[in-house]
Amino acid sequence: MTGEGASPTRHVVVMGVSGAGKTTVALGIAARTGLTFAEADEFHSPAHVAQMRAGVPLDDGARLPWLRDLAGWMAARAADGVSTVLACSALRRSYRDVLREGPPSVEFVHLDGSAEVIRERMARRAGHYMPASLLESQLATLEQPHPDESVLVLDVSLTPDELVSAAIDRLGLSTGVGANG
Repeated sequence: MTGEGASPTRHVVVMGVSGAGKTTVALGIAARTGLTFAEADEFHSPAHVAQMRAGVPLDDGARLPWLRDLAGWMAARAADGVSTVLACSALRRSYRDVLREGPPSVEFVHLDGSAEVIRERMARRAGHYMPASLLESQLATLEQPHPDESVLVLDVSLTPDELVSAAIDRLGLSTGVGANG
């Protein structure tokens, strides 16, 4: 990021398997920092939502246009001088690389932890289309971030408030009114 001219926008992707708490943490970051929030699930087509609701995971061919749409959404906000926080699984390096093609810089927060903790969280959720049965598929798909990706990894066993605070502190995000780019 350059220090000349206007402050650069910040683009944070809160990533992890379904049930890790991505949406809760991303919304918490948005509330405290003023970053514009988006839920990646809302960018899926109705057909893809129906497929996942039926317990059938998407393949890479189905995911690529969705990931490009998300990258484009972040890039458009960056062009407008708006910082963002996105809740998105981003399970594979190749998926994260597509997201990095959007705005000038993307920072990732990986909510990681035991399958047991995540299963317990999924069991308490109501109204989400992703069935708990797809957790194993997501865990198998997950590629742990490589050291060269500079991903902040946080333990899902922390409370949502602790996760939000840790993400804000460790990313050095500004808080309060007017914090958005």
